[in-house]
Amino acid sequence: MLADLFARFVRPAPAPPPARTGVPADLMARVRRIEITTKRLVDQGVAGSYHSVFKGRGMEFSEVRPYQPGDDVRAIDWKRTARMGQPFVKQFVEERDLTVFFAVDVSGSLRVGSRAVAKRELAAEVSALLAFAALRNHDRVGAALLTDRLERFLAPERRRNQVLRLVHEILARPARGATDLDRALGAALGSLHQRAVLFLVSDFVGQVPENALKKAAARHDVVVLEISDPRDLEIPRVGPVVLEDAESGRIALVDGRRAATAEAERVRGERERLEALLARLGVDRLRLRTDRPYFPELLAFFERRERRRRR
Repeated sequence: MLADLFARFVRPAPAPPPARTGVPADLMARVRRIEITTKRLVDQGVAGSYHSVFKGRGMEFSEVRPYQPGDDVRAIDWKRTARMGQPFVKQFVEERDLTVFFAVDVSGSLRVGSRAVAKRELAAEVSALLAFAALRNHDRVGAALLTDRLERFLAPERRRNQVLRLVHEILARPARGATDLDRALGAALGSLHQRAVLFLVSDFVGQVPENALKKAAARHDVVVLEISDPRDLEIPRVGPVVLEDAESGRIALVDGRRAATAEAERVRGERERLEALLARLGVDRLRLRTDRPYFPELLAFFERRERRRRR
């Protein structure tokens, strides 16, 4: 079936040639560029926004101090107040001990880039930004790279090199391979033993990983980070078009005018199924596109989530 063959149709960006020895200089330059860009954005306020919307395990007792006008009367320490003859309140601090985990789809369809940046580059940069914000708040960062299996698991750590390693792994992974997010994410969850804020980063082309998302949402604070490119959304409405499946490498000649309507309906149905599933599970969804700046969308997401937490 045409819809099955081109469930992941693309005009792929050419894959970089493999390095003979060591790490390619161009790859290191890309990793360094992402580090500089994301650290600047963290300094511009992302770390504070991140801290306000991703909470730790709770509050722990810190100290008792004299009551001051404006203090919450529910915090009054009545035993100390009775003993001292004046009001005292209990002081608490947030106990974070938070783990942030990135489950990143690195299958073939993520190498698509019909605009200035490929989906894989965008996934790497946004993951790095959130990871550096987590480190700034002394949280642990871990990751898993997913295709149709679990490709790599990085145990959570509090180290800058962990973020650089994550970016390197996303960018250096061969730009090919099929996708089975249900299977791959399920395997990653089996290795993630602590509760986490879990970012599932994918284009979700041809994929609605219902079983794994249900399992993840039952234990973790899950955020679906959907990366899309204009080529994911519609086939060019022109005459004969040569299309290549980014994951299988299969090529076919199709009539764009006839295929575009069917493809648009398939994509719309796929997105509606994903949206309905996330609504049932209470999972947040952040949608980013390769043809639009991601930073305003990310800040707007933080603001929406913070408003919801205050209700």
